[in-house]
Amino acid sequence: MSRNSSPWDQLLFQPPLCEGWKQNVEGAAYHLGNCILLLGYMGGSGIFGSIYIFSLLATGYICYALWGWLNACGLDIFIWNMLLVMACILQLAHLIYRLHKHTFLEEFDLLYKTLCQPLQVPFEVYKEIVKCCEEKVLSLARDQNYAVEGKTPINRLSLLLSGRVRVSQDGQFLHYVFPYQFLDSPEWESLRPSEEGTFQVTLTAETDCSYITWPRRKLYLLLAKDRYIARLFSAFLGYDISEKLYALNDKLFAKFGLRFDIRLPSLHHVLGPASSEAEAEKELYEWEELAVPHRPMPTFVQTAASAPPPPPSAHPKAPRPDSALLASGSLTRSYPCALFKGRAPLAPTQTPEL
Repeated sequence: MSRNSSPWDQLLFQPPLCEGWKQNVEGAAYHLGNCILLLGYMGGSGIFGSIYIFSLLATGYICYALWGWLNACGLDIFIWNMLLVMACILQLAHLIYRLHKHTFLEEFDLLYKTLCQPLQVPFEVYKEIVKCCEEKVLSLARDQNYAVEGKTPINRLSLLLSGRVRVSQDGQFLHYVFPYQFLDSPEWESLRPSEEGTFQVTLTAETDCSYITWPRRKLYLLLAKDRYIARLFSAFLGYDISEKLYALNDKLFAKFGLRFDIRLPSLHHVLGPASSEAEAEKELYEWEELAVPHRPMPTFVQTAASAPPPPPSAHPKAPRPDSALLASGSLTRSYPCALFKGRAPLAPTQTPEL
């Protein structure tokens, strides 16, 4: 090897060798620092994972600084490790500031854990949703109306956080709205962004309630901007509307022993206000005919297990369900329009793809 060789050539081709190994080991601070650094690099992702990592890194570098000051007696070792400790502390301060800045009210934290966390919705996306409702929790006193039939415009979308709301039409009870259900999902889905309308039901708080609300125009802009949030709201609203429809269907089953399939848009021909008494009785009679045990059971009607139907010849005519139980106006004008909008009618023996 020539004398003009560079330091890199000497390092690669003539590496220095240790002539003798130390007989004693380093102090406890050095080994403790290595163990803490090993644990620190096992941290996860996210803001809490970063806080865990930098906390242990700062502790490990402090151990290295103590080792350099007390055992190795190296000023450069001590200075470098103290600089690394300061860098970790500054990073921790920044993370804690971010965590404190994006802390929500207790109601919003519980809402995220209940609705969004099971679907693995990113927290950054949830912050955009909360920002759209201005991070405000509104309240309804007992017996206070959220909406009045035919008067309150449909200009917002609200989600109940606590309490219970009674939904009625023409003074007749329809169903309840419970926490973490939308107050006006059928009305929201029944209108296009360019359309205007009013509530066809009255919503009254039966207990002290709290809710959050998104202004209609502001929420439409958010849904148009972010496709992921639009799909998320579509899933939430579709599930909420189906729950309301099943609540109405259960009331019908409890009264007449018939469970209609709410997936069929043709149901409104029986329950709608335009149907005459004779047409409704005839339609119900035909549907009950299909429930005879020797024929295949259709998907849209079932009979109660405790009350099998008599033969068709001796079957009495079923009365038309009254408005108190079926809520024909709300069921036919709000819920089916929202649930079946844009879907083709199903055949009696056809089941939808789940």
